[in-house]
Amino acid sequence: MTFKVFVDGQAGTTGLRLLDYLAQHDQIEVLRIADAKRKDRDERARLLNAADVAFLCLPDEASREAVALIDNPDTCVIDASTAFRTASDWVYGLPELVPEQRARIRTSKRIANPGCHASAFIMLVRPLVEAGLLSSEEVLTAYSLTGYSGGGKNMIAAYEPEDGSARDARLESPRPYALGLQHKHLPEMTLHGGLNHAPLFTPIVGPYLQGLSVQLPLPLAALDNASLEHIQAVYQRYYQQEPFVSVLPLGDEQQLDSGCWDVQHNNGTNRVDILVSGNADQAILMARLDNLGKGAAGAAIQSMNIHLGIDEDTALVRV
Repeated sequence: MTFKVFVDGQAGTTGLRLLDYLAQHDQIEVLRIADAKRKDRDERARLLNAADVAFLCLPDEASREAVALIDNPDTCVIDASTAFRTASDWVYGLPELVPEQRARIRTSKRIANPGCHASAFIMLVRPLVEAGLLSSEEVLTAYSLTGYSGGGKNMIAAYEPEDGSARDARLESPRPYALGLQHKHLPEMTLHGGLNHAPLFTPIVGPYLQGLSVQLPLPLAALDNASLEHIQAVYQRYYQQEPFVSVLPLGDEQQLDSGCWDVQHNNGTNRVDILVSGNADQAILMARLDNLGKGAAGAAIQSMNIHLGIDEDTALVRV
């Protein structure tokens, strides 16, 4: 069976990556819009309503406007903006969130694709909250390292000047941002992480294209004095049936590069790696993924496959 899919916002970073995935999908017919009509309201409405699945790769307000154009009750919308990620009438598109999440994605016509930082953070935090090791009242501190593709076309252009000129020297070092502590992913990180308070979160963009890792340092006292082995076991149980999640062996130095964590290791895949490390008093919990894959377009394809009843890993790379 072939399904019709339309990407509204196909010229953006996520839209282009989605089209790459869809080109490898043998059960999908992509509905194309002419470049001259990309902003034509009537043509967009026609294609949105003709699609079995419509991906929205648009700014928040434009996504809301696009949803308002859809009157076909059979069109499933997968939105990549932040507009609907905490909306009660939308399903959060993270299948690994809780055991019943896949069923929700399968039956919903409104799916909010998670943010890249949020995906990694939530996959570290939610299992600990569910296990009772981490209080929902805890105020967490986390930081994230990400490639510059997460900033979209404008940031990519800054790091990769089209005229072939040298990159601004200031961009050669990591650059912490969102220093007002109001990053747009915080609401979903809080809600879907099972927390009552937003974390203190600092993202850092590095001088490389893609790859993301969230680091969550915690004293073991904040985790009910659990050992690293116990924490590791919680993650292993939570994700043991997840095809795209690998909980790395505790204390296995082969998972590291001379003792360092390779943020780009999962580039080109839909895989998430989780690492538990630390000592007798403290833990550092880490999750890495491709911010263009599992952190964006790959996650959207995964939700589409689930919703349409297609094998979940179709057109996606596990390792």
